[in-house]
Amino acid sequence: MALTESLHNAHQQGKILSDTLSILTDWLDQNFLPEWALQSLQELVDSENWDEINNRFYKNITFGTGGMRGRTISYTVTDSEKGNPGEQGTPEHAALGSAMLNDFNIIRATIAQFRYTRQFLVDAGRDFEIPGLVIAHDVRHYSRYFCELCASTWSKLGGNAYIFEGPRSTPQLSYSVRFLKAHSGVVITASHNPYHDNGFKAYFEDGGQVVSPHAEGIVSEFGKVALSDLPAYLDIDLSRVVVLAESADKAYFKSIKNSLIEGDLIASHTPKLVFTPIHGTGAIATLPVLKELGLESEVVDEQMIMDPNFSTVKSPNPENAEALSMAIEKAKTVDADLLIGTDPDCDRMAIAVKNSTGEYVLLSGNMIGSILAEYRISQFKKQGLIPEGGSEHAALIKTFVTTPLQQKIAEQNGLKLINTLTGFKWIGEKLNNYQKTLRDAVLETSGITIDYDRLPLNTKRELLMKHSTFYVFGGEESYGYLCDDSVRDKDGNAASVALVELAAYLKSQSSSILEYLYSIYLKYGLYLETLGNVYLEGASGAEKIKKILTTYRESPPTEIDGVKVSKMTDFGVDEIYDADGKRIPRQDFYLLELENGYSYAVRGSGTEPKIKFYVFGTGEAQSREGLEAAIEQTKAAIEKFREAIEKEALSRIED
Repeated sequence: MALTESLHNAHQQGKILSDTLSILTDWLDQNFLPEWALQSLQELVDSENWDEINNRFYKNITFGTGGMRGRTISYTVTDSEKGNPGEQGTPEHAALGSAMLNDFNIIRATIAQFRYTRQFLVDAGRDFEIPGLVIAHDVRHYSRYFCELCASTWSKLGGNAYIFEGPRSTPQLSYSVRFLKAHSGVVITASHNPYHDNGFKAYFEDGGQVVSPHAEGIVSEFGKVALSDLPAYLDIDLSRVVVLAESADKAYFKSIKNSLIEGDLIASHTPKLVFTPIHGTGAIATLPVLKELGLESEVVDEQMIMDPNFSTVKSPNPENAEALSMAIEKAKTVDADLLIGTDPDCDRMAIAVKNSTGEYVLLSGNMIGSILAEYRISQFKKQGLIPEGGSEHAALIKTFVTTPLQQKIAEQNGLKLINTLTGFKWIGEKLNNYQKTLRDAVLETSGITIDYDRLPLNTKRELLMKHSTFYVFGGEESYGYLCDDSVRDKDGNAASVALVELAAYLKSQSSSILEYLYSIYLKYGLYLETLGNVYLEGASGAEKIKKILTTYRESPPTEIDGVKVSKMTDFGVDEIYDADGKRIPRQDFYLLELENGYSYAVRGSGTEPKIKFYVFGTGEAQSREGLEAAIEQTKAAIEKFREAIEKEALSRIED
């Protein structure tokens, strides 16, 4: 009672928000919190740390269409949460709070996913099937604990739960859902977010992240889970949980090799590789597969340690040059041809290569995706799988915020180009649709029901070219790529191996990755991009982000840096269809085109407290001699443009 009274008094004095008081009152009235949690809240009240209380309880964590992410270690860690810390400094308890990722929200999400999955099976006439869930986790604080809590909860609800013996990558989870013919999947990860975050990423039986109608169904169930339901699941019981055998790893390793076109090149023209998983899961699959293919990688020893604090980097994001600085030093020492780094859950991959002066330079996700797309298209044409003039039954898939260069590559090669919303789940959905189209076509024409995942690789590709759409390659600008549809999410393991194959091929041609990129610019045109971010954290930041996105719709910019806006596409209002004739779902996302040929996209991040600005520009690329100077000039122009876009956005929240 004293605790509730203190909170009401703080609200009356304007120290905590109305939403904070409402949520906290509900949590206390439900009488489900264990003693440590009540003590933690009392500590915050006694110290009058109202900002901390607001940040923890200003909202209920959002279970979005792909899952949820949030802090597990808050800005202030209470003594009750700290308890007896683990070996790597992990507080005994994840942060209390409705906006935090903790035991309570993990259990709620698991219950929601189970209830939706069970009802889906009933509605499909498959109620005799026991809901099966595969769970993987990365190396973050609480990742193993949340994995086991999720598995325990699912099995207590009556389902079959499968976990790995240790950390595994996100793409391996995607593959394993299909391999085990499970109905659902979960990855406990916050990808490359800061060390204090973690997440719950939901998948369905196709191996892809949940999309409509499954996403909305799980979100709806999440809102129905009563807080009073939670205590029954707080204690972990793994007696009915299955720990997967080594065979599950070997099956995934085999799928990685499906991403290769000329895999023998790796042994015959072996590039010298430096690899770093940046303390994450990347080495678990990538290095063994490369070894089987004849390549012994040099590694950054300090970053081979699975460290939830990511101690050697400011951020475990391979997009950032700083995260690869140790790998670059190693590459200089051993004179490597190529450097590869993956993020903690190994769905993203970045590279650095030597330039003409011997310095190592990072390539953007757009560049990496473009060179892989060009290589794969050209090799498939050499093999005769794709006709020289192209085919509408072969597709390159990218997101709207990925470089227009890839659209040019697809068009000039006669391929179908599919643009999707941001998020690899939309690419996964496309692959599932192509599989269904093939299955239905074969059933109608021959009366045979095919087992898609058991088809020989080339047979599957030939059938897709005949009856459906053969997926050639896909990716997104944020360092995510997928080479083969046996996985339905971006795959840093397979992309790393595919990139090594490309390096080996270029070595056989006495060329290099950078020269290959330059040849693409000369062939298709110079397209460059940059990414702007405006960070706005906490409860007040969320309101500012909302205001910027709202005012873009209400009063769009008319010019940027003196250049007039010629068109704005509002994906939340306009009706937009992709090349397959499928309507793009509505979303608060804007694409603006300018009179000088530049364009940019605006969207709120689904995983971090920020707004992203994707800026696209073009330059002149007429000869190899002047290309590098043209690249630098275009980069400078785009950066100036980015600064103007961010400044204009911030002006929308000035008082």
